[in-house]
Amino acid sequence: MADILSALRSIMASQSPPLDALVVPSEDYHQSEYVSARDKRRQFVSGFTGSAGLALITMNEARLWTDGRYFLQAEQELSDQWKLMRVGEDPAVEIWMADNLPEAAAIGVDPWCVSVDTAQRWERAFAKKQLKLVQTTKNLVDEIWKDRPSAEINPVVIQPIEFSGRAVSEKLKDLRGKLIQEKAHGIIITVLDEVAWLYNIRGSDVSYCPVAHAFAMVTSEAAFFYVDQNKVSPEVHSYMKVNGIDVRDYDAVASDVVLLASNQLTLFASDASDDKVAKKVEDGCKTDPTANNTEGTAEKDCSLIWADPGSCCYALYSKLNSDQVLLQQSPLALAKALKNPVEMGGLKKAHIRDGAAVVQFLVWLDKQMQDLYGAPGYFSEEETKDKKKPSEAHKLTEVSVSDKLEGFRASKEHFRGLSFPTISSVGPNAAIIHYGPDPKTCSELDPHSIYLFDSGAQYLDGTTDITRTVHFGCPSAHEKASYTAVLKGHIALGNARFPNGTNGNVLDILARIPLWKDGLDYRHGTGHGIGSYLNVHEGPHQISFRPQARNVPLQASMTVTDEPGYYEDGNFGIRLENVLIVKEADTKFNFADKGYLEFEHITWAPYQRKLMDLSLLSPEEISWVNNYHSRCRELLVPYMDETEMAWLKKATEPISA
Repeated sequence: MADILSALRSIMASQSPPLDALVVPSEDYHQSEYVSARDKRRQFVSGFTGSAGLALITMNEARLWTDGRYFLQAEQELSDQWKLMRVGEDPAVEIWMADNLPEAAAIGVDPWCVSVDTAQRWERAFAKKQLKLVQTTKNLVDEIWKDRPSAEINPVVIQPIEFSGRAVSEKLKDLRGKLIQEKAHGIIITVLDEVAWLYNIRGSDVSYCPVAHAFAMVTSEAAFFYVDQNKVSPEVHSYMKVNGIDVRDYDAVASDVVLLASNQLTLFASDASDDKVAKKVEDGCKTDPTANNTEGTAEKDCSLIWADPGSCCYALYSKLNSDQVLLQQSPLALAKALKNPVEMGGLKKAHIRDGAAVVQFLVWLDKQMQDLYGAPGYFSEEETKDKKKPSEAHKLTEVSVSDKLEGFRASKEHFRGLSFPTISSVGPNAAIIHYGPDPKTCSELDPHSIYLFDSGAQYLDGTTDITRTVHFGCPSAHEKASYTAVLKGHIALGNARFPNGTNGNVLDILARIPLWKDGLDYRHGTGHGIGSYLNVHEGPHQISFRPQARNVPLQASMTVTDEPGYYEDGNFGIRLENVLIVKEADTKFNFADKGYLEFEHITWAPYQRKLMDLSLLSPEEISWVNNYHSRCRELLVPYMDETEMAWLKKATEPISA
């Protein structure tokens, strides 16, 4: 690590102007949360493997900012050459730079790896000390990363209409309607899952995310797809042509943005003799010549280029005149979040199959813990005298049981892989919110400790995400009380009814109140959207204490997770997570004609009775658990063999106080 920092500082000093600091974000050219191996630059320089974080290297120190999900993990992974900066507790990176770097300092960043919003926020903070944000012409980390993984050539595939539910032509028509509404000439689309959703394509360029590295641009009469053309088969080329989409080289997006801005972008279409002809893309803003328009207004309106400031990279934005850009959230973010009936039906089916895999895993794990470790098991709290210690070849580890869970999922229809690295964590490791077990260092399962597993899968008809916390021994009264508080919050949020226009920042408190009563809490949001065979984390909505959760209200046909937790450093962690869909509620009244919404659970796997303190549950909460478990039996039994059915029946028996 010392050699990496030394090499970076040397190359920083050689820049013109010499750099006083270098920012290394986690994101790639598309502002992705999860990135490919060759884009893990922040991980390379810092050694921190979490998905969220930002590294800052100056000439005499190195700091890493990350959020509450990763505090414990960062403490363990960072060397003594790094200082951890806790988001929400320590000054934000731009404030720290403005307060600590010398006046007129030059701060370098790869403009392809930072969003417009972020860069502009930094520049505002820098103004008081005349700090300068320098856009490097090359990524300086790449310059010193000698064994950087090479780019993979993974094929782009078509997502059939039987799973996507809407044709590309319909989506483009809707998007062009938004362009006209906002008086924009065209739009730059940089987010990978938005490109995939719009063009009904998928890829495998990023582990766990079925997306291809690609950009898109759309005008009133043309659409463009920027991708490594080695990934595009003749079939996909034909598909794109039929849908009026011009396939171009990935790197051409930089020059084409300039052409788009000047209305000089040309669409190359094949004529009958298959010769390439250039067709000028006409302006998307149609102006009525008889209308009483102020001279020059139409021309100005028609020159706007729409870019999402939260996802468009600063490199592309910098090629445009700022007064020509409509900086506004991409209309595709909300369109993608509102699932159509086919997507919704697919998600429900995928979650039933996924729930069956989780139950089959629990049946297997319960038997293994009893047979190999002499544990009381999933149902019993009576300590057994038959203490066992399995051989090295037969012991269960966080990784080996995680692999077994993946195997159960892989046997299900339409399985395409996991939706994120499984969080398989025992005892103290479960207190690390986004713990990732390493085969070389992971822990062995322990019948005396809590086991938390947060996992999900990608199926052609939907993406899943579920968390369950279990104990195969005798949980303490404190563990039971903590689990029950988390369960109460989970139930409270899932049972919420609320008027249209309500955002996730308002609802977040519902999941925390039972924990707050005991002086407990958790350092992460409570819910995120989920894709339809796309990213497991999907916006633009969320349920969270963070201010951005106020930006987009929840709407019918959205999906969102319900995942409160509690984490006790050095001891245990608890989280329960289901995916919910937002739907219209049938209320007795309708105050102010707002219309009301509610949630419907689509995740199916039992909650462990043994971890509940029933004295802390209300009759209504007990009734909810019983009804949920009854539905689990009904939906999952068709996937179970005789042994699994008997286990599921016992796990979902009615409870009473």
